[in-house]
Amino acid sequence: MTVDSFKFLPRLIALYYQMTEVHPETPIPWTPLPRPLSECKIGLVTSGGLFQEGVEPAFDLEREVYEPTWGDPTYRTIPSDIRQDQIGVAHLHYNPQDVLQDLDILLPVHRIQELVEERRIAGLAQRAYSFMGYQGFPPDSSQWRQVYGPQVAQELINERVDCVLLTPA
Repeated sequence: MTVDSFKFLPRLIALYYQMTEVHPETPIPWTPLPRPLSECKIGLVTSGGLFQEGVEPAFDLEREVYEPTWGDPTYRTIPSDIRQDQIGVAHLHYNPQDVLQDLDILLPVHRIQELVEERRIAGLAQRAYSFMGYQGFPPDSSQWRQVYGPQVAQELINERVDCVLLTPA
């Protein structure tokens, strides 16, 4: 089966991406699991622009509207026991309606908790982390690499997470 990664993009944007040659700045890291999955603690990270209503502010969409080549590089923390009615979405590049109905389609905290209860994995980190995936056009991920990514990585290390599931929007 052929997957068309550009199916839902406007033709000019799809053509731009298809003609753009990408060279990673660093090699993509591959780290094997240190132990069987049933003994691993899982961390969750999403690029879906999620935030906890009334606890942390939404991502800065107002600035993005006025500066469309900019994207908010900061992150938000999502407690792993969050309820559906506590979640907010701040992202201009996908329709959030389904996520607002079922958080687990983007950030599977409740499904992972079920796997913990079934002892198929050892645990779930107390907090998940959410970024707003759009980082401008052309993308500028320097703040992710230099500031916010290392902060989140350190939080996951501090919580002794063995592996991370990244769920892109």
